[in-house]
This record gives sequence, C-alpha cells and structure tokens, in this order.
Amino acid sequence: MKAMRAGAVVGALAVVFSALVGAHAAGAAVAGAAGMARIAAGEYRPLYRQPVPGTNRDTILRRVVPVRVAAFELDRHAVTNGEFLAFVREHPEWRRSRISRLWADEGYLKRWAGDLDPGPRAPLDAPVVEVSWFAARAWCEAQGKRLPTVAEWERAGNADETRRDASRDPKFLDRIRKFYSHPTPDVHPRVESTFRNAWGVWDLHGLVWEWTLDFNSALVSGESRGDSSLERGLYCGAGASNAGDFGDYAAFMRFAFRASLQARYTTANLGFRAARDVAATGGKKP
Repeated sequence: MKAMRAGAVVGALAVVFSALVGAHAAGAAVAGAAGMARIAAGEYRPLYRQPVPGTNRDTILRRVVPVRVAAFELDRHAVTNGEFLAFVREHPEWRRSRISRLWADEGYLKRWAGDLDPGPRAPLDAPVVEVSWFAARAWCEAQGKRLPTVAEWERAGNADETRRDASRDPKFLDRIRKFYSHPTPDVHPRVESTFRNAWGVWDLHGLVWEWTLDFNSALVSGESRGDSSLERGLYCGAGASNAGDFGDYAAFMRFAFRASLQARYTTANLGFRAARDVAATGGKKP
C-alpha cells in the first residue's frame, strides 16, 4: 500500500510538472548542440524472464519476452554543462537557487559554482550531473525531445564499436563491468571521451549513468519484501534465478541502480541525454 501511495504521489507530481513545462516545450527553445543518431527498429531482450502461459491453463512458465523497439533518434552525446547552462538561462525556474524541492533534492547542481556559473568542477564540455529526472525531462521537452525509455537506451547501449548488438560478447560485457567499477571523479571528463558505438552514439558506458523516461518501470507495484503486490521474482535469490542472462552482471547493475532512484534524486554520476521519435523529425535518415 505504501508503494501504491508513493506511486500515486509521483504520478500526480508528473501531471503537474507536465502542465508547468508544456508551454516551454511548445515555444522557441534553446537548441541543443548535440546531433542525433538514428537507431533502427529492432528488439530488446529484458534482463528478467516474464511469466507466460504454459501448455495448459494451470501452467505458468518464465521466459525472456523480447520487446519490440520502434526506430528512434538518440543524442550522440550526453547533455553537457554548457547546454544545461543555456537552458537555465532561458528557464530561471530550473536554476539551483529557485528550483522547488518537489522537483529536485538538495544535491541539485551542487558542484556548480553558482546559478549561472558551472565553475571549475563542471567544465562546459563535460556531462551535466546532479540533475533530477524532472529537470532532465524539462530540458528534453524544451528541445522538443524526450528522455529515452529503458528499452531504447538498452538497445542503443548493446552496441560496441563495430556491432549493433554485442550483448552476448563476454569481452564487451567485461569492459562495461570495468567501467562501472571506476570511482566517480571530482571533475568528469568531456563528452565523447570513451567510445563511439556502431550507431554513432558516444559514452553510453564509461562516462556517467543516465536517466531514462521509465527508470522505475520494474517497480510499479511495490517497494519492499513486505508488500504483497511486489514482483518477488526481481530480488535476491529469486531475482538471480529469473534472470535471462546470468553472465550480464552489468545489466544487473543498471537494473539495481535504476530501481534505487526516485524522480527528484540527484547524484554526482547521473546525467542524461535526449531521444526523439523518428516520426517527429519530419523525414528519414540513412
């Protein structure tokens, strides 16, 4: 019940939030400097197996059910401090000193030197971090874009430098695990400093974690072992046994990190990038 109440509160805040930013999204927005890469339609294999009907009506099996992902566009690099600075200049309600605690916790843009001064700890060409889901979504909407879904982000993130799907390659997965083991630096490197994948997208692994539109989609029905509505197959031993790929520890880490978040949270290693439906671009790209 507690989880359902919390979900209702988050839902209500999202409705209010959308009303507040809608006018900005419809107007002339500050254009992001990043280009976008087209990600072709395809499938994403979720981390966890889903319950599906068995051979008779009393049998339930668990299988990995691929999710069909429509073609979309994704920013080639994460949103930078410089791009976010342009946004808060145009939209002062998202400045550090003015943002409501409904939309971000006290860590919001903490490393910036001031409202309009990222300072030495936040170089203009480095990814902006310490931004909430609400702030990330507002930036995207101001550009006529949106946050990518988990399925979209994972589909793009499965690519290495030469293959659009390297998700079954142990060497690639080991590289990602090593990226995740690095401590968070006091000053993040610039964007486009790790690797450019086969889709033409930079830094999906190895720079910062990134918000997704539906970051909490795995936890829509509960939040503790005592909640009878919780999908118990997602935790501890049951979670491991229901995984679709036991070797993809990096996917476990992303799942756990997203599950730990709330929309107003900010952290020193969490940024974002924007996505856009292909239909919204007015044309196709090769």
